[in-house]
Amino acid sequence: MPTRWPNRVRVVEVGPRDGLQNEAGDVPTEAKIRFISLLAATGLRDIEATSFVSLRAVPRLADASAVVSALPAPPGPRYWALVPNLKGLERALAVGVRHIAVFTGATDSFTRHNIGMTVEESLAGFVPVVERARAYGVSVRGYISVCFGCPYEGAVAPASVHAVARRLLDLGCDELSIGDTIGIAVPTQIEPVVNPLLDLAGPERVALHFHDTYGAALANVLAAMELGVTTFDAAAGGLGGCPYAPGASGNLATEDLLHLLHGMGIETGVSLEGVAAASRYILGILGRSSASKVLQAMSAR
Repeated sequence: MPTRWPNRVRVVEVGPRDGLQNEAGDVPTEAKIRFISLLAATGLRDIEATSFVSLRAVPRLADASAVVSALPAPPGPRYWALVPNLKGLERALAVGVRHIAVFTGATDSFTRHNIGMTVEESLAGFVPVVERARAYGVSVRGYISVCFGCPYEGAVAPASVHAVARRLLDLGCDELSIGDTIGIAVPTQIEPVVNPLLDLAGPERVALHFHDTYGAALANVLAAMELGVTTFDAAAGGLGGCPYAPGASGNLATEDLLHLLHGMGIETGVSLEGVAAASRYILGILGRSSASKVLQAMSAR
């Protein structure tokens, strides 16, 4: 195996939150809990379970407290929850969440459309959230959206991404998740964005979050691994999408990522068959087919 490939990759499963919040169908609370439980049995060590955002903004995740309360206590996967503000953090802390994520973007236009504020306003709002979380010993992940292209502003300068990343690290974020939110990145774009972040934060604190709108997500994973990235977000069955990218096919499918990594001899500790079973379950609830090429092939067998 070429020395440029890592021996092991950490997979962060985002299907229960980033996936389901963008799906058209409603999922009963019991089904969400079952879905997460199936994922937890696969060996995944990080699962983004839900979001404590406004119930009006994301009604599909209005049952966040009920979902988290039903999850098994440690030991087990780290369950992450997205929080937008202090109110969301307090709701998360009340049900025992120990790992949270905050979210902003690399452009003002996208951030205004997504959360109704500028990048600077969002970062200012995170200050008390991260401070409170750190005081409670809670891990904090910082999402940066549209790092490779914005539906409103077009090309995004890597310097814009780096400026936001530095602010999130200064605030106290433990890890950064760098998002290709509309799925338009190609491999040659990865190095200019990612290499300075690796110098800034170290490879253990940088994750990549690819959407597969134009089918380049796995190629981008390879480009990122060549640089030293060893953490990637993915969604079981390719769930999700972006409401600001018409035609977006969703997140990189966990099955597709696992097939690639395992085929290259890279360890993940995650069962591909187990993730496929979890995907089939939730896709049955949603009443739709999967965007994952690997899951389609496995089902055809």
